[in-house]
Amino acid sequence: MNRTNIQELQSQKEIVEAYPIMKQLRSHLDQETYVGLVSEAQQKDRYRMYALNQNEKIVAVVGFKPMITLYYGRFIWVCDLVTDDHQRSKGYGELLLEFVHDWAKEHHYESVALSSGLQRTKAHHFYDHKMGYDKVSYVFKTDLK
Repeated sequence: MNRTNIQELQSQKEIVEAYPIMKQLRSHLDQETYVGLVSEAQQKDRYRMYALNQNEKIVAVVGFKPMITLYYGRFIWVCDLVTDDHQRSKGYGELLLEFVHDWAKEHHYESVALSSGLQRTKAHHFYDHKMGYDKVSYVFKTDLK
């Protein structure tokens, strides 16, 4: 029997267990940097991380944070969403985003927003066509070195 569940990742051990999946999205991060950033974001920035487990194995991960801005009002910003390369197209990303939508509604947030790299055309198709997200802005960035 297939058992699917979603669990919040809070302990360092749980965060480390999600690293092989997150590394597929955030390939620039080594494990130590990843753990440090997740821990700091959880402590200082209300970042939440959840794993979707299939038969007790992590197959997808989402990280998000509740925010309030003048543009969006009360909303959830999805920082990270990744499904294991070998588990794609099985509905896991959809399940995690629906979980985030439900979490947002339950906690009285008005919307969910995210950014996706320009090169991630398959992800854009998923957000546009499968999940019904609208393109509402460009994201600009500069490095302060």
